[in-house]
Amino acid sequence: MALTNKIGVISDSFKLPLREGLQKSKELGADGVQIWATQGEMDPANLNAAARKDLKAYLDSIGLEISALCGDLGGHGFQDKEANPAKIEKSKRILDLALDLGTNIVTTHIGLVPDDTGDPIYAEMQDACGQLARYASSVGGYFAIETGPETATHLKSFLDSLGSKGMAVNFDPANMVMVTGDDPAKGVHTLKDYIVHTHVKDGLRLREADPRAIYGSLGYKPMDHEEIARMVSAGEFFRELPPGEGAVDFDAYFQALQDIGYTGYLTIEREVGDQPEEDIRKAIQFIEAYRKRG
Repeated sequence: MALTNKIGVISDSFKLPLREGLQKSKELGADGVQIWATQGEMDPANLNAAARKDLKAYLDSIGLEISALCGDLGGHGFQDKEANPAKIEKSKRILDLALDLGTNIVTTHIGLVPDDTGDPIYAEMQDACGQLARYASSVGGYFAIETGPETATHLKSFLDSLGSKGMAVNFDPANMVMVTGDDPAKGVHTLKDYIVHTHVKDGLRLREADPRAIYGSLGYKPMDHEEIARMVSAGEFFRELPPGEGAVDFDAYFQALQDIGYTGYLTIEREVGDQPEEDIRKAIQFIEAYRKRG
């Protein structure tokens, strides 16, 4: 099994100013980057047409692509009827920015999908995600839901109900093993019709947890990325580890991606640790070893 997929890096992981993070990603050997685009200088509202053109030219000049933008707006995802109109509008603008920068993928968390399809929250999420899916399809793009809060089977059922491939999947194998205990390789086959972007991340599930305690839920608590990072660091429910050191079977995961004909990015995500550069360097080397097989 020799991988031919391009390698991406979430450049924000370096905790450097934007262009320094981009330079570092290129220096370590990445082909592309995933960038958060919800606030600060990457907020679509803060990037006019000239600034977008300038950033795209800079990326081209250093030989980097954007694998995806991260448009995760946190909170309760798209569970909250009152908050959804503003979130839907901003999500559309993030996809517009993505297209201007050369990618058609925006990754996001949509909130925990209720098990009960009769739950009013389920219907609200269907409505919001349906709107986003239709918009994405109209402009040739995708909103890609990150795996983790629910099993692959349940997520596929929800996606099937939307009737549009504009709402797709950002497949994160570590989230699966750490939270639901799902098998990533089987999950790839289950979600094969929707996967447009992937993460390379590893981890261990230390004990079973209510997904609401991690990802939040309306009437419970909102999702908080800093709180998730704290849980990971404390080993409260799970532990994130460098690729190859956790419970993700990467031989099976990468083989599954090849089996379904996935040709997109393998993007490295490192959410914890005080040596992000060294961790990402090792992760790139880990993927490179698969690319050299044959």
